[in-house]
Amino acid sequence: MKSIVPDTGVLIDGRITEMVKRTSEATEIIIANSSLAELEHQANLGKEVGFAGLKEIKKLHELRKTHKLTLHFEGDRPTPYEIEHAQLGAIDANIRKLAKDLKATLMTTDRVQAEVAEAEGLEVEYLKPVVSDVKLSFEKYFKEKNTMSVHLKENCIPQAKIGLPGNFQLMEIDSKNISRDTIEKMVQEAVEISNREENSFIEIDKKGATVIQVGDYRITFTRPPFSEARELTVIRPIAKLSIEDYALSPLLFERLKQKAEGIVIAGPPGSGKSTFVTALAEYYSGQKKIIKTLEQPRDLQVGKSITQYAPLEGSFAQAADILLLVRPDYTVFDEVRKIEDFRTFGDMRLSGIGMIGVVHASKAIDAIQRFLGKIDFGVIPQVIDTIIFLEAGKIVKVYDLRFTVKVPFGMREKDLARPIIEVCDFQTQQPEFQIYKWGEETVVFPLVQEARHARPPHRERFDRGSPRGGRPHPFDRSPRSAPVPSREASGGFVDEYKIMRVLNAELHNFDFEIKGDRLILYVPEHQMKKVLGKRGSNIQQLEHKVGMRIDVQRG
Repeated sequence: MKSIVPDTGVLIDGRITEMVKRTSEATEIIIANSSLAELEHQANLGKEVGFAGLKEIKKLHELRKTHKLTLHFEGDRPTPYEIEHAQLGAIDANIRKLAKDLKATLMTTDRVQAEVAEAEGLEVEYLKPVVSDVKLSFEKYFKEKNTMSVHLKENCIPQAKIGLPGNFQLMEIDSKNISRDTIEKMVQEAVEISNREENSFIEIDKKGATVIQVGDYRITFTRPPFSEARELTVIRPIAKLSIEDYALSPLLFERLKQKAEGIVIAGPPGSGKSTFVTALAEYYSGQKKIIKTLEQPRDLQVGKSITQYAPLEGSFAQAADILLLVRPDYTVFDEVRKIEDFRTFGDMRLSGIGMIGVVHASKAIDAIQRFLGKIDFGVIPQVIDTIIFLEAGKIVKVYDLRFTVKVPFGMREKDLARPIIEVCDFQTQQPEFQIYKWGEETVVFPLVQEARHARPPHRERFDRGSPRGGRPHPFDRSPRSAPVPSREASGGFVDEYKIMRVLNAELHNFDFEIKGDRLILYVPEHQMKKVLGKRGSNIQQLEHKVGMRIDVQRG
């Protein structure tokens, strides 16, 4: 009879039950109480690896009924300190001691454990990582080629997003509710495969949440206490595009090719950010650039020449220290979420490494706002030079950043000049936002508003005395689009609705237009003296309220 002592990794791996099913020989499996205690500890922490190992032991008990299998437990139970610090090797040492005392074969998936056991003179069977064609249960839901993701929740109808980014439907893919046991079985399969397959791994395993990467599938499992019920979400990339598929403008393509080194790819969830950043990384790799990625989970579908890094000992900052030694031309940071991530992104860029960051944002300007307060205000234009915003898999906005010192728009006193970040439309180079410090606050001031706020291209006369009469009231005007005011002419957008409210409160009949940084006010001749006031006192007060210089003319 062959005697085997499996370590904890083998019990999680799941291959030991497959081995028992294949053999017709009598087998004795001796499970160390140290392994059982470690699995119990992991399960108490809510980690799926602990539950997977315990379920594997239950399978071995079932196999005793149909196969020549003897199963029992031996060895001392480890101390709480040994369990808590299993990574230091105390549990592994207990398992090796048991195998040595019983003159049994030690079975392990841990290369270090195998090397140490062989050094101690033990008989060892090392289960290497493999590439297999094992099918996971949830793969039956991916029959359609354009199935983006599958969403399974206990006691609910299975659903899937079918289509392309920005153009998909959430559809029911089964007629029956899925049970808790079925979901847990799918998770156990994923955990087992992640422990034995190459290119598969557990990215996150916390109490109530587990993220697993198995090949192209990103699997997210949640359970109480994190979620009120068990839920399994499986995402699979369905499209891999090249940079040429995006039909970039020649100006943007040249920017990415020659100059851009602080690139931020932004967009809402499911907008195609990962697909685009993969295409960009592949393009740079094809241009003989050294490309690395920082990811958690590592789910970008890039070529083998691009190395994918996870957080080193749980820290992207420590991984960045290694990357500085590796000297990549570009590093893809997918996704930049935490404060430490933004700081790491900035530090790497200022160290001379080209950076491509992926951030969630509902609008293009939000991508910049997420950096505010996380890195120094004055270095943001040095860290970010190009913002690309995507929706439904398409590039809808590209921003360029400029750093200058000037008086913010809407202010007049020269002593209010301060450092300003101008956010400019990349194609037109027209500034659309000004970002500056005002005391302890950071102001993001829009220079261009939506069309409903834009100035009409011609002048209209307003009569405060008859707001609903023959002449149109200023707030009853139908919106008209107007050209974006040029930076040279007006320094940015003028809130004419505010101006109309101020003038309407002071005057009866008036007309106005804006030329450059001045407001031309047209009033009847008999009102000229009243509008100007003694020695210009009235018009000075009106200028203060409006925030612009006013020239009064007969009209």
